[in-house]
Amino acid sequence: MYVVKKVGLPAYGENVIVTVKSITPNSALCTLDEYNNVEGMIHVSEVSGKWVKDIRKYVKVDKKYVAKVISVDERKKFVLLSLKRLSKREKDEKMNEIKREQRAEKLLSLFARKKGISLEKAYELIGYKLQEIYGDIFVGFEYALKQPENLIKRGISKEDVALMKETVNEFMKRKITRIKAEIRLKFFGPNGIKRIKEVLTNIKNKYNLDIKYVSAPKYLVVLKTNNPKSATKELSNILSEELSKIKDGEAEFEIIGRENE
Repeated sequence: MYVVKKVGLPAYGENVIVTVKSITPNSALCTLDEYNNVEGMIHVSEVSGKWVKDIRKYVKVDKKYVAKVISVDERKKFVLLSLKRLSKREKDEKMNEIKREQRAEKLLSLFARKKGISLEKAYELIGYKLQEIYGDIFVGFEYALKQPENLIKRGISKEDVALMKETVNEFMKRKITRIKAEIRLKFFGPNGIKRIKEVLTNIKNKYNLDIKYVSAPKYLVVLKTNNPKSATKELSNILSEELSKIKDGEAEFEIIGRENE
């Protein structure tokens, strides 16, 4: 999962994406993906609402998690984090935010290519400024399309605002491709239908995918994208990760094709 970079440190109560780098009996040491790998820690008492005998059953090295910031040490640039204080809704909202930020970075990357600079330079030129002004790079590009004068008043040059507008128009004209996969799900026991609904609802909400019933035990999953090459791999990774979690049934998938809208 790639995330948009932010400057500084996260705020207290903010939900962030972290990668676990090492585990001790009492804690998991992490890096904060969005904040240039600022370091943080999840204490064993913040892993789950249940009593945790072995922290390694709850977190894994090199795996990414959504965590809540519960303390920030600005001097040491170190953050304390919690997994148990997050609701399912907050996790889903964070994943949707990441998807929006990824679209924003695609816009910024396209802007950089048009201007003939690196993505890093584009962040320095307008990216971080848009985050500071609007809290969101994507919103900044929307202003370039609808209210360009707002950006100019905020200190972005007319030349760059015009290029941002051109970038948005080009991005919007790109063809949308539907990547399709077929999931086959079976669960054992009287609650099989309930479990199928839980699994599919979780995948749909977490990754903003379209899922339709075909015929038992088959379900069609659709990912809409303007970058079909990387999206095919992305959909495959999503389904591999989510279906591997199923222990009380059988689950498999197959990428079955793509089509333009």
